[in-house]
Amino acid sequence: MPTIALIAHDGKKADMVAFATYNRERLKTYNLVATASTGKLLSEKVGLPVRCMASGPYGGDAQIGALVVTGEIDAVIFLVDPLDKHPHDPDIQMLMRLCNVHNVPLATNVATADCLITVGDLLPVMGKPLSLLDLSQS
Repeated sequence: MPTIALIAHDGKKADMVAFATYNRERLKTYNLVATASTGKLLSEKVGLPVRCMASGPYGGDAQIGALVVTGEIDAVIFLVDPLDKHPHDPDIQMLMRLCNVHNVPLATNVATADCLITVGDLLPVMGKPLSLLDLSQS
């Protein structure tokens, strides 16, 4: 089962809850990993099982980044609040960079999160070079 990481800045937590509520049935088909407060909200408000890491400012973004590097994360939905300052901005940039380096799909707003979850059946093959895919069944 593919794994999706879910992260939301404080100013975007309500958007994440709304997104997850709307997509609850689809999200249930994935392993979910989240930073602490986002994961707690998704578990309590939406009823989704979530593996929680540390809070973002306490290393949660870095923990998820490590999972991206080891290939344990198939996609990241990180609802970023671009109008607020974040003391752990280097960790945020590191996570985004690791998604780009390792070719892991990354959604940073609800519009791209909707696109990502809509093509979710492709997550096991997204990010893999075409040379590694078995295209003979097409």
